[in-house]
Amino acid sequence: MLAKFIVRAIFGALGLWLASKLVPGVRVDDTGTLILAAVLLGIVNAFVRPVVFVLTLPLTVLTLGLFLLVVNAAMIGLVAMLLGGFSVNGLIPGILAAIVTGVASWIGGMALRDDRR
Repeated sequence: MLAKFIVRAIFGALGLWLASKLVPGVRVDDTGTLILAAVLLGIVNAFVRPVVFVLTLPLTVLTLGLFLLVVNAAMIGLVAMLLGGFSVNGLIPGILAAIVTGVASWIGGMALRDDRR
């Protein structure tokens, strides 16, 4: 269980690092901040995101799921507000960072997939 969390945090850190390199407006100061941001993003996604998801469910259904990009960008923005050394400047960089981080996390989830199911 802890090993899976660590691997997911590594893929999250990789996604945030890629976002900081590819998306203008996303900045990470150093490696320690990157790792802390990935762990904090995992915690925020575990506890805050489900509540926000339920509250925005009608809008998510209305937009055929596209509003989830805004929710994911808000979670990344929340982490940026809580953590010095990590910044996201605006909604569009947040959405693009959410896409990049989501793809990296998806690849990480595929690597962790249990073939016994």
